[in-house]
Parts: sequence; structure tokens; C-alpha cells
Amino acid sequence: MTKQLRDQVSRRRFLKGGATLGISGLAGLSLSTQAQSISAKTTEIKFDEIVDIIVVGSGFAGLSAALQAAEKGASVMVIDKMPVFGGNSAINGGAMAVADSKLQHAKGVKDSVTLMVSDMFKAGRGMNDPQMLKLVCNGTSESQQWLESHGVRWKPFLQHFGGHSVPRVLQTIESSGAGIVRPLLKAAKAKNVALRNQVNLVGFVKNEQGHVIGIEAKEEFHFPRANSGHKRLIGARKGVIMATGGFSRDIPYRQIQQPKLTAELDSTNHAGATADALKQMMLIGANPVHLDQIQLGPWASPDEKGFGTASQFNTIATYPSGIVVDVRTGKRFFNELADRKERADAIMTRRDDDGKPVYPVGFTNAEGAKKAQTLAWGMKYNVIQKAETLDELAKLYGIPADALKQQVTDWNKAVRAGHDAEFGRPMQKALVIEQGPWYAVRMWPKVHYCMGGVRVNTQSQVLDLITDKPIIGLFAAGEATGGIHGASRLGACAVAEGVVTGRNAGSQCASRTSIKLKLA
Repeated sequence: MTKQLRDQVSRRRFLKGGATLGISGLAGLSLSTQAQSISAKTTEIKFDEIVDIIVVGSGFAGLSAALQAAEKGASVMVIDKMPVFGGNSAINGGAMAVADSKLQHAKGVKDSVTLMVSDMFKAGRGMNDPQMLKLVCNGTSESQQWLESHGVRWKPFLQHFGGHSVPRVLQTIESSGAGIVRPLLKAAKAKNVALRNQVNLVGFVKNEQGHVIGIEAKEEFHFPRANSGHKRLIGARKGVIMATGGFSRDIPYRQIQQPKLTAELDSTNHAGATADALKQMMLIGANPVHLDQIQLGPWASPDEKGFGTASQFNTIATYPSGIVVDVRTGKRFFNELADRKERADAIMTRRDDDGKPVYPVGFTNAEGAKKAQTLAWGMKYNVIQKAETLDELAKLYGIPADALKQQVTDWNKAVRAGHDAEFGRPMQKALVIEQGPWYAVRMWPKVHYCMGGVRVNTQSQVLDLITDKPIIGLFAAGEATGGIHGASRLGACAVAEGVVTGRNAGSQCASRTSIKLKLA
């Protein structure tokens, strides 16, 4: 920014008596570091660099938005404050819920967009934005094929995640979101998308009409060093797409929303998953919705940090093909295929008289664990334990052996009868677990996903808090938005949401008429 422009902006702020203050940072700076969003006439602003579209964030939503926009002919820049691309998406489990997919047809599974909408609405406790929910579900099948066209590969079988009425989950062969991020990065590079890491959002640049026409950013930024980097103005002829994810690692901010989510609870998210980009959007008028709806992952283990090996093991083995018991009684205490909120809430009730966690144990046998790719790693680090017999399993975890064996017997009777009289678990894919060896893991939820974010419309435009009309030039996609999932997100719907809404934002933004901007 030129000295003349800075002087003009400073004078205007002083005369108006109140410029928009912004909290510095894309997703991880201290709250005390403040910056100012820039508002001036378009003709007065000279940018250091100009593109059609700036995408902030490089996960599923950001890369999908960037690639879709580039495929429509727009020049695109993706910025990410971290030293590597992908964010939480790169460490995600790579599972995508798809309604009415080709694999479902091949396997004889009857599904529909309507059924997926119904499942997500039920899990969301009716709080979902119905129009955005339909947009996501309608786009899953076509987006799955779009991902495949860019090199994403899926395992040749369906999975049945908790809360879904039917098996509809596809998973990358890598069992990781990296199996989506890497092909999208490759395709984006081939489309000449400018990919810039260690570039941190400081604030937005707006014109005299209040339209977003660019950003102020810090290049050569070293997270979490708030004062690192040097500032540049980057112009966006068509708009800015915010795909900055959630704030699960921002302990102070998440405690404002949910006081019980203290530092005692680990998170599956990467270190940069904080709230500063969300705050920047709110500071220019974006309407925040459902910020207190924060999901805990019910498949995590207290015996490792972050996402770990237990999450994939429990998702693909324990929950669909095993059971979870209270170590004090040896008994089941919830529906293992309920939605995430119901399962996490149930697990969190397992406490002693002093309120300290009594970690439940989930387990299955060798047949149930045969598709679990993280089994060997989990055993290597003693997160997953192997036992030849139920007596040995009981001894490992201090479970009453007779009660445990009786529970397994009762469970197998329920499987053969096709009905779970205790908790109403769906039994279509339930497994009779009679023969060892057994594989088990201690379980305790971790902070995983933020259902809340900024309110958007079906064109992915961010809506103003006061007018409920679009903030022109500002779009958002993925976990940065709120309302789609309501009170609880179903498993495998984050990839679906990220890819579908990212593509939607990219397409909508690319269709805008370009505005003329000046280089410095």
C-alpha cells in the first residue's frame, strides 16, 4: 500500500470516528494483535498483486473452490497460513457420504438424496438450514465423479457410518483425506492456480460500496508468531472465498461457546484451526450461526494425541462390527451406530464419583478388524491391544470377566435375531463375534468439528448480520459456514460438504463480472 493511500485511509477513519477493527490472522494469531480492514474508493487503492479470485484456506472446500473456478476460466490464488497445504482435510479420514452412488447400485443398496437429507436433518436435531442441506446432498454423486476425474480413488466397498440409514460412505484407498487433497493440488497446479503457503489473512479490502475487493495479508508468515511476515495488498476482481475451516483448536474461543470444552479435552484438529478468520468475517458484518454447536469425535482414544490410529480403527471396525462396554460392568450402554453427538454424549457420562473419566473399551474380533488399516500402527504404539481370549481381554482392562462374556453372548443372540432390544442399533451389517483374537481400544471423545460458522445462501455468498443480504464479493464454503449440519454432523459429511460447497462457491464467484483494479 502506498504512503498516500495509507494517509487517506487513516484520515477517513479518523473523520468517521470508527473504522472496522479486525483481529489479525487467518486462523491462529493472538487476540491482542489487531489490524484494520481497509475501506476506500476502488480508484484510490493500488494492489501489490491482482487475480480474479482469492481463496483463503487449502482444505477440501478451498481446493475444490479454486479448481472449479479455474475450470471456468478464472485466475485463482489460494493462500494458507500454514507451511503445508491441506489443513484438517489432509488428516481427515478420507470418507465421503454419497447419496445414490454407482457403488450403491452395484451392491444393491437403495438410497436417495431425500433419505440422506432426512438422516442429516435428524442428526442435526432439526436445526439444519434446509436449502443448504439439499444443496449438499444433491451434489454428492456428481462431486464424487468430479473427484474421480481428478484422480481420487476409493476402496471397492461401502461403509455404514453411525446415523446413516444405509451404507453410503466411500473412503479413499489411503484411508486419509490426503487421498483427496493431493489429487486436487495436482489438478490445481495444472490449471495454473497460484498456491501460496505461509500467507496469513490480516483483513479485507472494501470499496466505497462496501464490496470486498481484496485482502491485506502477511507473506512469509510463521505460525504462530503474530508479528512475523510482511504485509501486501492482493486484489480480487471477482471475489474472495473463505474456506478457513473451524476453530476446534482455539481453546479460549471454543470455551466462550461451550464452557465445558476446556483444555482437558484434546482435539483431532491441526494447530492452526482457530477462530481468527471467522472473527474477520464477523467484523465486516457476517452473520454467525450455531457457533455453540461443537462436535466431539466419539471414536477417539485418550491413549494418543490428535486424530491418531484409534479413530480409523473404531470407525471401520469397532463401531460397525463390535461393541463398546463400561469397564466397571462389562455392559454396553449405548447404540454404537447412533449419530456422533449421541455416542459422544453417552461416552462422556462414564465418570467416577469425583467426575474423572472412566474410559470405556470398544472391541471386535479378527473378522471385524480385517479392514482396519491402522490396526498394526495402533498395536505398535499400544493404543490397540490384542487378546486371545475374553478372559485375557477382561484382565487387560480390569473388566469383570463373567459379565463381559455374558454381554458378548447376549450381543450375538441379538445379532442372530436381527434386533437390538436394548438400544435399537441397526443390525443389517452387525457381526457375530464369537472367536478371538480380540482387538480393543480405550475410548474418549475429542473436540472435532464446528457446526457453526457464517451464514451463507445457496450461491455461497456470505450474508450480512443486519440486512441478511449478501456481502458483495465475499463467499464462504466448508466448515467456515454454519447451519448445514445443525446440532450434529453425521460422519463422512464433512468431505461431502467441503467438496460440494467449495465447488459451488468457486462456480458462483467465477460467474461474477470482473471489476477493474489497479496495481501499485
